[in-house]
Amino acid sequence: MGTPGQLFWGIMFGAIGSGYFMYGKKQQAFVPLCTGILLCVFPYFVANVYLMLLIGIILALIPFFFKG
Repeated sequence: MGTPGQLFWGIMFGAIGSGYFMYGKKQQAFVPLCTGILLCVFPYFVANVYLMLLIGIILALIPFFFKG
């Protein structure tokens, strides 16, 4: 069982990842599709809240820098 912070940020990054995934699938764009999958899955493997925030923010910004 995680902390409330882990739960909150896991849900937030999962919601952002779901949006990226649906957008990437609809537009047939590889970068948002893969980023969405990663955003939905990575909170299960990261226990530290600060590391989760760092990874999540970096992953959420990837589609803005790499168009694909």
